[in-house]
Amino acid sequence: MAGTMAATEVTDFPERPFSALSGGERARVAPARVLAQRVPLLLLDEPAADLDLRHQERVLRICRERAAAGDGVVLHDLGLAAAYADRVAVLHEGRTVVDGPPAEVFEDGLLRRVYRQPVEVLAHPRTGAPLVVPVRDAGEPRSAARNAHPGLTSA
Repeated sequence: MAGTMAATEVTDFPERPFSALSGGERARVAPARVLAQRVPLLLLDEPAADLDLRHQERVLRICRERAAAGDGVVLHDLGLAAAYADRVAVLHEGRTVVDGPPAEVFEDGLLRRVYRQPVEVLAHPRTGAPLVVPVRDAGEPRSAARNAHPGLTSA
C-alpha cells in the first residue's frame, strides 16, 4: 500500500480526516484506495475525474503497470483507453462488437453508431495513438459557435 500511496502522492494524507482534504486531494485519494487493493480486476469508472493533469497521468501509468503485470483493467473513457490500452473491446447492447488494438478498433463510423454521437478519430501526431474527438456544432463555423456563447473561453 505504501508504494501506491507514494506513486499517487497521498502519503501526507493519512493523518488528516477525509473531511479536511480539499476537493483535489479527495480526488487523488479515490483512485489510490482502489489501486492499493491487490485484486486481479480493476473496474474503473472515470479514474482521472477531477484530477489535475499530473495526477491523471500518474494514476493511468499505475493502471498500465497493473495491466502489464497481468491484472485486468476496465474503463470506459475512450481517450484514456486509446492512450494507455494495448487492447480494447467495444460493447454495444451488452455484446462485444469488436476487440483488438485501439488503432484498429476505434473507427469513427463504429463509434458513431455505438455511442449515437458523431466523432472523429484522428492519429496523435507524435504517438499515432487514436484520439477520439466528439464532433461539436456540426456544420457551424467555430467563430459562429463561439459568438453564440460569449461566456465560453478556453483555459
